[in-house]
Amino acid sequence: MGKYILKRALYIIPTYIVLTILVYVILSFSPGDPVLASLGANATQEQIAQKTAELGLDKPLPVRYLSYMSGFLQGDMGKSWISGNRISVEFSARIGNTLLLLLYSLILTIVLGTFMGVIAAVKQNSITDNVTMVIAMLMLSIPAFFLGLIMQLIFCMRLKMLPVTGAESFRHFILPSIVLAASRVAGQVRMTRSSMLDVIGQDYIRTARAKGASEVRVICYHALRNGLLPAITNIGNNIGGIVSGAVTVETIFAVPGIGSMLVNAVRTADIPGVMGPLIFIALLVCVVNVLIDLLYAFIDPRVRKQLSK
Repeated sequence: MGKYILKRALYIIPTYIVLTILVYVILSFSPGDPVLASLGANATQEQIAQKTAELGLDKPLPVRYLSYMSGFLQGDMGKSWISGNRISVEFSARIGNTLLLLLYSLILTIVLGTFMGVIAAVKQNSITDNVTMVIAMLMLSIPAFFLGLIMQLIFCMRLKMLPVTGAESFRHFILPSIVLAASRVAGQVRMTRSSMLDVIGQDYIRTARAKGASEVRVICYHALRNGLLPAITNIGNNIGGIVSGAVTVETIFAVPGIGSMLVNAVRTADIPGVMGPLIFIALLVCVVNVLIDLLYAFIDPRVRKQLSK
């Protein structure tokens, strides 16, 4: 088991190397001039040359990449090419809001999506099943930006129940979390329902029922533990989608998180402003996926036995 954990953790290193190289190269060749964005269109040639040397843009691309990563590995995210502020200061002020938004959305995805999927599978072809799948299809079909605007109009502008923007309290995160989790809940419902239907039709489930086990015990103890494995895989896949969706949601609800920070940095080709948050997000996604792999072993004894060999 220990070897497996170490092996999965070591996979993060090549993933990081490839990711950082790709992002740095793409940003370096993307449209936009950070020098002109910083100095303005009226800057003289001398000012442009001085700023270019100050940012290190006069050096070859591999040298710039290695220089940035050397500083990052020592805990230095660098300074913004546009504002001159340290990236770590702005990142520290924003990361808490993004993590809360991701946490609330993930909880909604796991709890609501799994519960609705199990109910739909147990009540297969019933009105409950049909209504659940229709709701799931609607949530999957509606774009996040449209759903966010509609919910703002209904719950914020008309009913005055929740704040429109900001991140000062839990109430500010209710609508953004729902919007961010909506399409992921729908996917979780469909995956859970499908995997549970496969398990419910197995012989050992019929045997448990024939021995007089209650329906609750059959579903929760026998079927759910085996039916959750594909659903857990879907949760791991949802992590990346939730993180990317946070950019849109933070923009709609004006949540001061790292999603909006990334958007502003990309627009101005501010490489340090993109690299710092992106590397942290990549680490978060990798760690969560490793934890999900370990959860496999906790749920399924067959996986745990195979890993112990």
